[in-house]
Parts: sequence; C-alpha cells; structure tokens
Amino acid sequence: MNYFVEPNSIVRKIWGKSDTVLFIFAGAAAEFALSKAVDWLYFTGRLPTDPLGRLFSTVSYARRIIFAENERALYTIDSIYQIHKVVEKNRERAIPDWAYRDVLYMLIHYSIASFEVLERKLSIKEKEEVFDVFYRFGCRMKLKGLATDYSGWLLQRKNDMENDLEKSSYTIDLFKQYKKHLGGVRYFILTEGQKLIVPERVRQLLHFNKISLLSFVLPLYKISRYLKLDDFIKKLILPKKYEKEIYGLNIN
Repeated sequence: MNYFVEPNSIVRKIWGKSDTVLFIFAGAAAEFALSKAVDWLYFTGRLPTDPLGRLFSTVSYARRIIFAENERALYTIDSIYQIHKVVEKNRERAIPDWAYRDVLYMLIHYSIASFEVLERKLSIKEKEEVFDVFYRFGCRMKLKGLATDYSGWLLQRKNDMENDLEKSSYTIDLFKQYKKHLGGVRYFILTEGQKLIVPERVRQLLHFNKISLLSFVLPLYKISRYLKLDDFIKKLILPKKYEKEIYGLNIN
C-alpha cells in the first residue's frame, strides 16, 4: 500500500507519541501568538475561546495525513485547503501566502526540536526527511515560494521569522487565554516547555529566559517512561477534560 509517509519514517516516530506532539504544539502556540497574521486565528473565534480544542483539532488533521494511505492523505490536505478558502471568502480577504508558509515551517521546526529534546539528536538525513514530508504537504496546499530543500529552508525560516513575527496585543491576549484555560500550574509548565524548543527570535520577542526549569526535570521524566510511570505523571499535570484525546495521540 502506498502511504503519504512511509511506515518506517522518522516523521511517524515523531508524531506517534503524545509527549512529542504536545511539545510540538506548545512551541507552535508560542510562535502562533507572535504572527503578524494572528488576527486570522481570531476571526473564527475558535483559538482564543478554546485553545486546547483547537490544538486537538489540528492534531487530528495532522494524524490523518501522516498515518494515512496516500490518496486519503491528499484528500485531507485538499479539505484543509478548502476550509481555509471558505474562511477567506467569509472575511472577504485572502490569507497571506507567507502566513500559510510560516505555519508549515513551524511544523518542520517543532517536529525536529521536540523530538531532539525528548529523544535524541536527528541526523541531517532525518531532518531532510521531516522537511520533505511537509514540503509535499505545502505543495499540495498550492503554497508559493517554498524552499525546495532543508538547507534552503533553514535560510528562509530565519528570514521569515525576522519579517513575520512581532509582539502585539493579540500576543498578550492569547497568552492570557492559555493561562485562563490551563490554570496557573499548567500554564507555567507550558511556558517552561516552550523555552526548550522555540527559536532565538521567538525567545527574544516573548522575553523568555534561556534556561527552562523543565530542563532539570526532563531527565527524571525520561526515566519515568522506562518505568511506565509517565501516564501517571500526565494524569497529574494535563487537563482531565482532554485525557482521552491526549492518550489517543500515542500510535507507536
């Protein structure tokens, strides 16, 4: 059977564990808030009113693509494309192409960064494999101006972050919403986790310290996974409302 992402791909390993996926979206949540196009996320109202619900909705689409047979994955990507076109029609404005590209590039960066924080360093070949999957995703979405290889992506990613990110009133409000929906303790864990994986440009704009307190806790958490205690820890720190969705992220 022909798959969009091969069964032995490093991308499936990255997106097949709840730990890694939660880190991916923790990082993306930070960078989303800085996007100059973040007003689009406010247009439908879903992100500020239910940031966790939006998270699991996005995860669901990603899983359909990464773990699906090729034709089914392409159908899902086409559905995402059409959904965004409806939003554009309702607002009577087009979402900037660079905004689409930035989101795609976030997924590449945080896929790599999250796996490296929780597991091990990736080889250049593995990073190129991550890039290739999302590059094909972007091409199917009809995005323009995409870098065509990993080295080109590194240069374009740096340039795009300089031009497309800023701290705005939306940034402040979105982080308030994160705290409101997560509570103080979980919000603290979120921001400390973000410090581990966001690029320097994002760190500067959000005034994050370079040292995360989670860096001292992660070695113990990794040991807990070998002892099969990580599920117990997740139950303590993650919202019970989304417990089923979180454990459903584990595929490997």
